[in-house]
Amino acid sequence: MSWLKAIVGGVIGAEALNLVKDYIEKQGGIEAVVKNFQASGFGRQVDSWVSTGKNEAISAIEVGQAVGVSKLKELAQATGVDFDKARDLLAEYLPIAIDKATPEGKVPPTDQETKKSSY
Repeated sequence: MSWLKAIVGGVIGAEALNLVKDYIEKQGGIEAVVKNFQASGFGRQVDSWVSTGKNEAISAIEVGQAVGVSKLKELAQATGVDFDKARDLLAEYLPIAIDKATPEGKVPPTDQETKKSSY
């Protein structure tokens, strides 16, 4: 959690921090999240989060489409947050986390120690 906490500082609360951290880690890192959102049809939004310009908003419904309902349910259950709140928190804070993790407008290389999960 320290890597994400260092990135976003006091911008988000513990509940959102845990949710975003777990999602990013279980996907295999920032690069994997970016690729997933691009492949799901939300490339314009996620590319704006990576770039040095203004972040485009994404709705909770769109996050659900990009992440997938089953993965989102698993993530919500694992972090102790209800489904709708998990979707809302990701929509609000995932753009911030990705933006802060890519200050130079480039996705950092995937950490070799990060393992992809089946979820």
